[in-house]
Amino acid sequence: MFSFSRTNIFFFSSFIIILNFIWFKWNSFHRRTKKNVPPSPRKLPIIGNLHQLGSSPHRSLQALSRKHGPLMLMHLGSVPVLVASSSEAAREIMKTHDLSFASRPKLSIRDTLLYGSKDIAFSPYGEYWRQVRSIAVVQLLNSARVQSFRQIRENEMALMINMIESSCGSVIDLSEILVMLTNNIICKVALGRTYSGLKFKDLLGRFVHLLGVFSFGNYIPKLSWIDRLSGLDDKARKVAKDFDEFLEGVVEEHIRDKKGVDAKSDEDQDFVDILLDVERDNLTGFALQRDTIKAIILDIFAAGTDTTFTSLEWAISELIRHPTVMKKLQEEVTETTHGRPIIHEKDLENMKYLKATIKETLRLHTPVPLLVPRESTQDVKLMGYDIPAGTQVIINASAIGRDPTLWEEPDEFRPERFLNNIIDYKGLHFELLPFGAGRRGCPGIQFAMVINELALANLVYKFNLTLPNGVKDKDLDMNEINGLTVHKKSPLLVMATPRF
Repeated sequence: MFSFSRTNIFFFSSFIIILNFIWFKWNSFHRRTKKNVPPSPRKLPIIGNLHQLGSSPHRSLQALSRKHGPLMLMHLGSVPVLVASSSEAAREIMKTHDLSFASRPKLSIRDTLLYGSKDIAFSPYGEYWRQVRSIAVVQLLNSARVQSFRQIRENEMALMINMIESSCGSVIDLSEILVMLTNNIICKVALGRTYSGLKFKDLLGRFVHLLGVFSFGNYIPKLSWIDRLSGLDDKARKVAKDFDEFLEGVVEEHIRDKKGVDAKSDEDQDFVDILLDVERDNLTGFALQRDTIKAIILDIFAAGTDTTFTSLEWAISELIRHPTVMKKLQEEVTETTHGRPIIHEKDLENMKYLKATIKETLRLHTPVPLLVPRESTQDVKLMGYDIPAGTQVIINASAIGRDPTLWEEPDEFRPERFLNNIIDYKGLHFELLPFGAGRRGCPGIQFAMVINELALANLVYKFNLTLPNGVKDKDLDMNEINGLTVHKKSPLLVMATPRF
């Protein structure tokens, strides 16, 4: 039999109260500090989930998202990376919490190539980015300016058509011709003249390639020696030096041309002219530096050439594989032009099936399938999960474009799905995100799409395109090769015969 004195009862009661208080405080602290993180695939020491990216990261991440969900937390080396694979998740990131996810992670190769990321696409969010984006939107890529380059686009289109017509029915490398078309247009618009020599094409190719190369040092700092040993760092510095010398020469040439001559009209100005005027007259109240001018020009080349040509390449490949779709498109463009020898930009407005074909191409073959990474600048509650500041964010636009809950038969090429569908690619509909959305959406959509529409319309209007050597349409190689953009692995070789 146990008995307690009043003193013992007092001390015992006090002890119980203190224990309850301590438990309450600990439990409250635990609730505050315990984070509800998104589901994650199992990771390995040091490398985290890097081994699960494979040779086609957008495909691998899509497969993982089917198992772990539309929001998935991975670790690439020591860096936490949030992967979004649904339209709802993309909307939350690029609209609801756009400001919190508006910055970019610091990546060494892009810093090397783009003057410390002084461009528009990769610069971190802040006042500098706001100023350079404003210059691009207001001065370079507004509707009037894009329209002012109409003659350049139509002239280069006519040259391409003439080149194909002169092939006399022989096999042509249409991929190479499309690269030349987009490169010539971008060169004339940005620099004032074409630079189509092998040296320039090689330099541009190396630049775009390096933008998409994986750097170990960004994700596993202790393995940064691999980037040095592999020569990656040296290659980036060499390309940066070569491009800087080239662009410096272009800028100096423009400065010399401006001296002692009358000011160019708006229609005659190229991007370098416009940026030099902004620099000279301080039109925005923002001191535009020479490195910024060159970084913006490099952005135009990276975004304008590579993504535009690859979209055209995929579109024509799908049309060849789907003769019924090709016939419908040819009927539309033929009816719209009323027998004129070539399609002009004013003809494009009423070509609904053309626009549907391009939308379907962008859905099925998103040029940059993993949109340029973002980085959270503050802690965010996202779809019930806790996302800390400093988390990299990858939006798998390719997975969203092939999501079976959004698209019927998502792997089939069916432009008809867009004929009575308001979904567009301009960043307002999160089911289709080839150019991103929100603050960091691509400012050059209009500039790129008019090239796509004009080129595709003229090619199918002027020519019947068939595969050489008796290869059947369905047997066309559609394998991908990955980089910053996703290209066809093999060039598109065709025979082009005139339709009229």
